[in-house]
Amino acid sequence: MRIVVDLTRCQGYAQCVFLAPQVFELHGEEALLYDPDVPAGLLDRVRQAAAACPVQAILVGEQVRADAP
Repeated sequence: MRIVVDLTRCQGYAQCVFLAPQVFELHGEEALLYDPDVPAGLLDRVRQAAAACPVQAILVGEQVRADAP
């Protein structure tokens, strides 16, 4: 499954990093790094991370447009 994080919306709360550290990583205090291609075994954790994001910056699967980076 594919994810996209709207980095203009992301505020660095890092809830995603706590819930799915294999996919999300903070670089410094505010820069979020992530793997857009989520392994099948981590889908539930990534969905939890998306739901926990206070600013709803994470788009998962069907929410991701086909032309998104």
